[in-house]
Amino acid sequence: MTQPTSQTRIGWVGLGVMGSSMCGHLIDAGYPVTVYTRTRASADSLISRGAVWADTPADVARASDVTFAIVGFPADVREVFLGSNGALAGATSGSVVVDMTTSEPQLAAEIAKAAAEQGVGALDAPVSGGDAGARNATLSIMVGGDGETVERIRPLFDVLGKTIVHQGSAGAGQHAKMVNQILIASTMVGVCEALLYAYRAGLDLHTVLESVASGAAGSWSLSNYSPRMLAGDFEPGFAVDHFIKDMGIALSEARRMRLSVPGLALAEQLYVALSAQGYGRKGTQALVLALARMSDIDWKTTSGA
Repeated sequence: MTQPTSQTRIGWVGLGVMGSSMCGHLIDAGYPVTVYTRTRASADSLISRGAVWADTPADVARASDVTFAIVGFPADVREVFLGSNGALAGATSGSVVVDMTTSEPQLAAEIAKAAAEQGVGALDAPVSGGDAGARNATLSIMVGGDGETVERIRPLFDVLGKTIVHQGSAGAGQHAKMVNQILIASTMVGVCEALLYAYRAGLDLHTVLESVASGAAGSWSLSNYSPRMLAGDFEPGFAVDHFIKDMGIALSEARRMRLSVPGLALAEQLYVALSAQGYGRKGTQALVLALARMSDIDWKTTSGA
């Protein structure tokens, strides 16, 4: 932005696993921040650090030059931006709204069109990197929207992440995130199957990971989620039900493009089974539990949980 940091007013909607850390980085960087989230208690720690509470997303946007949101599902995105008390109801001409939720490309385009009619900039900027990336400000941010608007607020993105790439027009950020999620989906199946194979073959799981993690089989998911699986830690860095939502969007877009994605379809069904087993609010690494059950392995006992 052209204003000094102290004069660029930030709005933030959504203070879950990701949003709380991300908003905190902007507070720490010296930006004045106004926040809203469904459960006010979730904002207490940020309010104690200087954030100001607002009663609706519209009130957040009314008090802000740039309003960010990271919420759960496309229906939430629609309400936060386009609802009667949504951000665009309070946004002033010349301000910017940024959706960092993983959501539908067509909804991003709809928000951008509605914003432009009010003289408001709009970007879709979903992120990758999980809870650790949010805490450490190392997220990859995939941005769709007007290039000039992207450059205007790039200093804010730089506070939140390490890799900020403009992907194209409105919705392109969401499409790029679908690419990310398709890559993760099948990779997570492979990680879980490999660990179960190692267990059934009688290998020491920590020792075998030492061998494979730094070789051609290495991946972010293997390095970051395998230790949690071995520790029996299934708390969410990214929740199963949210991942199912993302895969559903990707499958819908693939059908629209007449694209066959059988690996993604299989991964989605395995995660649906995991959610049906009661793990929808756990982290995506809990997939190992569903696959272990298929081979009659008690992973919680195996992992020492």
